[in-house]
Amino acid sequence: MLDSGPLGMVTNPKTNISLHQECKLWLDNLPLLGYEVVLPEITDYEVRRELLRSNKLAGIRRLDQLKAAITYLPITTETMLLAAQLWAEVRCQGRPTADSTALDGDVILAAQALLEQTENKEVIVATTNVRHLSIFVDAREWHLIV
Repeated sequence: MLDSGPLGMVTNPKTNISLHQECKLWLDNLPLLGYEVVLPEITDYEVRRELLRSNKLAGIRRLDQLKAAITYLPITTETMLLAAQLWAEVRCQGRPTADSTALDGDVILAAQALLEQTENKEVIVATTNVRHLSIFVDAREWHLIV
């Protein structure tokens, strides 16, 4: 599953940045290594809103192309119910992952990943934010997934 960090790099119109090129190559190679790449709806939302705000039309086109080429995982009611439970649990433990007024995409992404695991799938979240996501799921820096 992709988090907004790697997805943002892949869809960034400034693809001449070497790290962004490295991330795009990494993403292109994942299926060759046997991985199914999944785009969670919450990740699409987080990246798309910034591309729209910045009027980065090339980035939006890249995001739409990627969305059409890989597995897209919509948000469901079950996802949101689990996300609310996760959010409350970490708050009660004193380990919040975002401001109390924030939507907190991390718990929504974690809920999507956890629900996918129940289908006998190993799920790894490719991210640049291991700290918050690893509270809930197997989250790794994108470049370490090979």
